[in-house]
Amino acid sequence: MLNLYILPIVCSLVAIIYGCFLIYLVLSKPTGTDKMQKIASAIQQGANAYLNRQYKMITLVGVFVFLLLSWQLGILVGIGFLIGAVLSGTTGYIGMNVSVRSNVRVAHAAKKGIGPALTIAFRSGSITGMLVVGLALLGLTIYYVILQAIDLPQKSILEALIALSFGASLISIFARLGGGIFTKGADVGADLVGKIEAGIPEDDPRNPAVIADNVGDNVGDCAGMAADLFETYLVTIVGTILLGSIFFKDPATSSKMMYYPLAIGAVSIITSIIGTFFVKLGKNQNIMGALYKGFVTTAILSVIAIGIVTYFLLGFKSTYHVIDEISFSGLNLFYCAITGLVVTGLLMWLTEYYTSTKYSPVKSIAQASTTGHATNIIQGLAVSMKATVLPVIVISAGILISYLNAELYGVGVAASAMLSLAGMIVALDSYGPVTDNAGGIAQMAGLDKDVRKITDALDAVGNTTKAVTKGYAIASAGFGALVLFSAFVEDVSNYFPDIACKFSLQDPYVIIGLFMGGLLPYLFGALGMTAVGRAAAAIVTEVRRQFKEIPGIMKGTELPEYGTAVDILTKSAIKEMIVPSLLPVLAPIVVFFVIYFIVDITAAFVTMGSLLLGTVVTGLFLALSMTSGGGAWDNAKKYIEDGHLGGKGSDAHKAAITGDTVGDPYKDTVGPAINPMIKIVTIASLLILAILSKTF
Repeated sequence: MLNLYILPIVCSLVAIIYGCFLIYLVLSKPTGTDKMQKIASAIQQGANAYLNRQYKMITLVGVFVFLLLSWQLGILVGIGFLIGAVLSGTTGYIGMNVSVRSNVRVAHAAKKGIGPALTIAFRSGSITGMLVVGLALLGLTIYYVILQAIDLPQKSILEALIALSFGASLISIFARLGGGIFTKGADVGADLVGKIEAGIPEDDPRNPAVIADNVGDNVGDCAGMAADLFETYLVTIVGTILLGSIFFKDPATSSKMMYYPLAIGAVSIITSIIGTFFVKLGKNQNIMGALYKGFVTTAILSVIAIGIVTYFLLGFKSTYHVIDEISFSGLNLFYCAITGLVVTGLLMWLTEYYTSTKYSPVKSIAQASTTGHATNIIQGLAVSMKATVLPVIVISAGILISYLNAELYGVGVAASAMLSLAGMIVALDSYGPVTDNAGGIAQMAGLDKDVRKITDALDAVGNTTKAVTKGYAIASAGFGALVLFSAFVEDVSNYFPDIACKFSLQDPYVIIGLFMGGLLPYLFGALGMTAVGRAAAAIVTEVRRQFKEIPGIMKGTELPEYGTAVDILTKSAIKEMIVPSLLPVLAPIVVFFVIYFIVDITAAFVTMGSLLLGTVVTGLFLALSMTSGGGAWDNAKKYIEDGHLGGKGSDAHKAAITGDTVGDPYKDTVGPAINPMIKIVTIASLLILAILSKTF
């Protein structure tokens, strides 16, 4: 059976090698004029300074958690945590460093046309995508094989894999939230003083916060998203492995079902690599169409590849029995995988519908801007609420179809199939900050308007792809959290056989848990929004100071103090991210012990389990609403800037800038950070359960 693990190991290595090859291709491209290189260098230095300082802080927390887990659950669990944390951090760090070196190359390539610029931008994104899936699957598979070779009890193996997921999750929430606070503090501060007060364009080199804004794009949407989908990928596969171990009696069947999600991830790496070669502009020069060609190719090839894996590993007609004697065939599991892929495609299309300038939701916000700032905000909020309806219906349908085919294990397979496309999805997302930075460099370096027109077109699509990716990550979190909740319920009965955890809506402890879990995303979101507000206020004060004390800035005779703004945001983001990031880790512990001391241990476990479900329900809606609503606000502004409804400088444009400013922390700070928050609550609860089993 161990020979089977050669497949995910080899496919992971292929992804890493391909990523390294793309690094060579991207970095071999010219970097443009001296002025462009100086601007790019300032962005690189700012991004590295922030990420180095952030990782130092995360390391302190990580060392404490490593020591705690090693003490309570053994060194192998601690090592698992360490592997997940280090690989997640490495992925984000490498991806961000490539991103800040690709932006200037995209700006230079835009002089030759939209095709060359798109190629470099997408290759840069693909590097991060390949590293995410390659390092995640490689680390998980090798550690899993080592744990099996040591001949440990299955419970110990699973605890170590859960800890590996927890390591990735902890890095993810810090990276997502810290990067989001940095980028939106810079963006909001730069817009409030630069665009609204001083009346200068976006990315104007006279704005002291402009370099910080470009730095933020990379630390938030590149390093942050890489860490986010890295942990989502890991957590989902580990959750499905957990279900495979729980629900199947026969050891041979159980080992196959635990291997199946790894095989799905492995073959989809190859299909994702093939898909990258299909991202090419057609005759109509449709950028989104070019990107979708790569995704559609990957999805179709993945259906074929997963079908082949299912046939040879499980057989289409072979029947498998879960613990309660319900049976299903290999073909049913293949249907579940297809369901996951279809859900991914539908969610991408729905997110584009709500956030693209081509469709009515964005146009309705732009139209509302013509009557003022307040009507822009009202319509934007309405669109953000509506944007949850169809995605949640699609997610619910996907869960239902998967469950009817193969119960909860089928839901895990669907989620694993969704995440198997992460390589391509991350490539689409990481393309966004590169094109955004390229536009900023083109503006600051004074390149021709034709160049800026190309970078603006690439950036507008980048806003949509970033929104699409966030919707995808959040939806997969919904699937994955249901899988992990099922694992939690089963683990309670395994660790504490005398305790019967039943979840009935007539039980007040279930209601209390749902309420406590439901409030967590709102409290987390409030802390995140407040953090962005404080960071932005500090930047507003600093930009105003520089405009006042250095009059040569507005005349263009003196350069702003860019580094001061970067330093302010770095300190602010790292300080502000700590409390919200620890909230999902501490909340289950606090709730458990409060109910335990007031009532008893059974009520404590019921409340704790219900808390997990409450977090998923409100978190899913809040995250979808914020990411899609924020994207719609942003593109409504761009729609007006393209010459509609009065164009730049009009009253409608000013109102749209206000809406975009409100939407910034929605779509780039709180909304995306809720995704890892949902999963870290559950992963932390599983580890807490293992620790409690040694205490009670």
